[in-house]
Amino acid sequence: MKATAQAHPNIALVKYWGKRDEALILPHQSSLSLTLAPLAVRTTVEFGAPGEPDRVEINGRQAKGSDLDRVVRVLDAVRTESGLERGAQMVSRGDFPEAAGLASSAAAFAALAVAARAAAGLAPDTRVASILARLGSGSACRSIQGGVCVWERGTRADGQDSFARQAFSATHWPELRMLVAVVSREEKEVKSRDGMRHTVETSPYYAAWVKDAEAEIPRALDFIAHKDIEALGALAERNAWRMHCTSLAADPPLSYLQPGTLALINRVRRAREEGVPVWFTLDAGPNPVLLTLSAHEDAVERVAREAGAASTVRCYPGGDAVLLREHLF
Repeated sequence: MKATAQAHPNIALVKYWGKRDEALILPHQSSLSLTLAPLAVRTTVEFGAPGEPDRVEINGRQAKGSDLDRVVRVLDAVRTESGLERGAQMVSRGDFPEAAGLASSAAAFAALAVAARAAAGLAPDTRVASILARLGSGSACRSIQGGVCVWERGTRADGQDSFARQAFSATHWPELRMLVAVVSREEKEVKSRDGMRHTVETSPYYAAWVKDAEAEIPRALDFIAHKDIEALGALAERNAWRMHCTSLAADPPLSYLQPGTLALINRVRRAREEGVPVWFTLDAGPNPVLLTLSAHEDAVERVAREAGAASTVRCYPGGDAVLLREHLF
């Protein structure tokens, strides 16, 4: 009753920002993301004897507090689905560069969902795994499959219609590149889950954000289908700006932007004027992620460095979460 899975993180080009249900992590609007390789998290899960306590290790440390609670919540859901009444041991390790400003939770909970279901003897099911991963981290539902995925917001109160589906595989647009530009390694003062709640509750722009973001999904899918990097880049930038403007309009204002963030964003705009095809997107944090094509990757990295990025991480379209033969314990 042991299994190991590997999953990649993802970056949303049409953002998820705000929950209609905090407990089930159900979003107000759909979102669209690109799964990112080569970054990955590997997770091994083993169900032991009945009555044993759960043991959870993440990157060499015993999990505590909310980190432990989120893992146990996913394990409990697997135990309910499978009928198991056994304690579990979980070990998870990521290869994300230290202090790179990259959230690993999407990859971690996607890997956990796939590994835990396999260890419990459950048949593979991408929809069920996506819903399961969502219980640990909303964006994790988009890392069960590779390429471009759409997280459907759903309308049911139980969340059974809120999961991610693959729109395009990782091989559809292999030239697509995402480059993480690290301008700050400081931990953000307001965590995403708290920032979302504050924005939903106090921003007068929130309803407009939800309507606008939902309408961007079919446009983004069309641009990706036709491999229109210019149109997709413009969409990604305006969606990021609108998410952050919605937060800036909260009361009190919530800003994840830093001087280095704005300097890099302005440099990206000038780089386009100079003939470099590059656009940015920005999650709830200070580090932009730059969208380009493989032929211009070196030029985009120079742009990021010239604008003050302390480091960069090059990424390309990643594949599905998969089971591995080698275990972590």
